[in-house]
Amino acid sequence: MARLSCFKAYDVRGRVPEDLDDGLAYRIGKAYAEYLNPRRVAVGRDMRLSSAALAEAVAAGLREKGAEVMDLGLCGTEQVYFYTAFLNLDGGIMVTASHNPSHYNGMKFVRQGARPISGDSGLKEIEALVAAAREEAGSGTKGTRVFQEPLHDYVKHLLGYVNSETLRPFKVVTNPGNGCAGPVIDALEDHLPLALVKICHEPDGRFPNGVPNPLLPENREMTARAVREHGADVGLAWDGDFDRCFFFDEAGNFVESYYLIGLLAQALLARHPGGKIIHDPRLAWNTIEVVRAAGGLPIMSKTGHAFIKERMRQENALYGGEMSGHHYFREFAYCDSGMIPWLLILEIMSRRGLPLSALVAERQRLYPVSGEINRQVADPDRVLARVEQTFGPKALSVDYTDGITLEFAEWRVNLRKSNTEPVLRLNVETRGDVRLLAEMTGAILAMMV
Repeated sequence: MARLSCFKAYDVRGRVPEDLDDGLAYRIGKAYAEYLNPRRVAVGRDMRLSSAALAEAVAAGLREKGAEVMDLGLCGTEQVYFYTAFLNLDGGIMVTASHNPSHYNGMKFVRQGARPISGDSGLKEIEALVAAAREEAGSGTKGTRVFQEPLHDYVKHLLGYVNSETLRPFKVVTNPGNGCAGPVIDALEDHLPLALVKICHEPDGRFPNGVPNPLLPENREMTARAVREHGADVGLAWDGDFDRCFFFDEAGNFVESYYLIGLLAQALLARHPGGKIIHDPRLAWNTIEVVRAAGGLPIMSKTGHAFIKERMRQENALYGGEMSGHHYFREFAYCDSGMIPWLLILEIMSRRGLPLSALVAERQRLYPVSGEINRQVADPDRVLARVEQTFGPKALSVDYTDGITLEFAEWRVNLRKSNTEPVLRLNVETRGDVRLLAEMTGAILAMMV
C-alpha cells in the first residue's frame, strides 16, 4: 500500500492542498464509514480557512455510505468528544490541525464512547481503505444530515464540575489565540462571576496574532503582558482546538502544566478518595508525591492521548494529566478537556483564598524542572544510546515506558523521541536543587547533537 503522507500516528495532518484536499477528505469520510459502519457520526471543524470545505467533504463521504451526520459546525475537539459520548453516537470526526501553521489541516477520529482511533486502533485500516479507493464522484447521498447546536448541553456539562456560587469575582485574561475557544468562553461567561479580559478572541483562520500554540515561549508574552497590564488574577491561553489549556499567574509568569497536575489531582481526590491518577513519564516525582499524600494511586502511562485514554479506561482512573497541557477526566468520557481545568483551578483558588503563584510555589521549589527542551538531531537512537551508556550504570532505575527514564537519588531525566516530529524531547527534574538541574540539563544537551 502506498503511504498517504497526511496519515500520522494519532491522526491525519498535513499541508493543504499538497497533502490533504477536499477529494481526499471525501474518501476519508467514506473509508471511515466503511470501516466502522456507523449509524450516526458527529463532525466538527476548527476556524482554519480550509476547514469548512474539508468538513463538508468528509461529511459527504460519510453520507455516501449511509451514515447520518450530526454537524456541529465550528467547535473544539472536545465538543466532538462530548457529543459522541453523551449522545451515544457511533463516532466523531474533528477537522483541525490544532496548533500547526495556518496552511496545515487535519482530522482527529473517535469511535463510540469517544474512544480514540489511532495507528494501532483502526487508523491504519482507514488509511488502507482510502489508498485502495478509486477517485470517483459519489453515486448519490444516502445518509441524512442534522445540525446540532454545539454549546448548550456541553456548557451545561462543564458547569457541573464547579459550584459557580462559590467562585470569587476574579479578573481573568483569556487568550484563545484566534482559535475556537472564544464562543465557549462567551457562553460560560453568563454563568460565572468573573471579569474577563478577552484578547485574540475571535476565531480567525488567518492567525493574525500568530499560531495558537502557547507552549512556544515566544507566544506567551501577549498573555503575560495582558495579565500585568490589567492586574488580572490569572491568565489563560489555549491552542487552536482548545484541547490544551495553559496558565499564567497573577504576575504574568507561565506556570508549567506539571505542577497543575498535582493541584488538580489533589482537588479531585478530595471528592473521590482513593482514586487512580494517570501521569506520563516525562516528569513524575511531584505528581507521585502529591497523589500519594492525598490518598490516591499514581499510575504511569506512555505519553500520548491514545495511550493515556486507554489506560484511563483500563484503570477507571479519576483523572490523568500530561505535562504538555492535556488533562483527562473520568466524568468527561475519559477524554481531555481544555475547559474543565481552568474552572477547577479557579474553584481551588476561591476555596483556599490563595493566588495561583502561592498554590504552586512550594511544589516548584521542591521539584524544579527544565521545562521540555526539543532538539532536532541527525540520529535520535544514537543519542538515546549515548545518554544511557553515560549515565545508566549509576542510575537507581532505568525505565523504557516512553523513551528512556533514568532516576538517581537527587535527579531524574526523561529523553524520548517525538511521536509527531523529528525531534528529541528532554525533561529533567531534581529534588530542590536548581544548580544540579542546570548542570545535568546542560550535560545532556551537550550530547544531543
